[in-house]
Amino acid sequence: MTQNNLGNVLSRLGERESGTARLEQAVAAYCAALEEWTRERVPLQWAMTQNNLGLALWRLGERESGTARLEEAVAAFRAALEERTRDRVPLDWATSFGNQGVALMLIADRTNDPVMGEGALRQIETAYETLRSGGQEQWSAYFAAQLAKAREILDRLGGR
Repeated sequence: MTQNNLGNVLSRLGERESGTARLEQAVAAYCAALEEWTRERVPLQWAMTQNNLGLALWRLGERESGTARLEEAVAAFRAALEERTRDRVPLDWATSFGNQGVALMLIADRTNDPVMGEGALRQIETAYETLRSGGQEQWSAYFAAQLAKAREILDRLGGR
């Protein structure tokens, strides 16, 4: 739990800085947390940490020119979704599903892939609608903003 919390703090600090050192430290902290919080022992904590890892990797990917970190983020969100299922924890599922959509949209933008962009847009829309209907105003507002950005990207890619 301490490593996950450390990762959260380092990630927040990294968001406020222009460099990547704190985000890299956050990734390392989440990976350390995953050594103890295994899927077998504590599946929902493992999934939460996978989601947190995905967020840190996504932020790193935003600051880099390639897609490697974004692809790692997508994989971390995919792992989180193995336990954060729609039936089991619908709001957590929506968050991880939407986060994965945002990362996929950035990959689509960088690779000029409107088909991937359309799928990513649908994921973000679904996350937004699920969180809004679940009364999660802060998260639904976040995904509403991401949805607007995703539509701009998709329009630029010539999708829809």
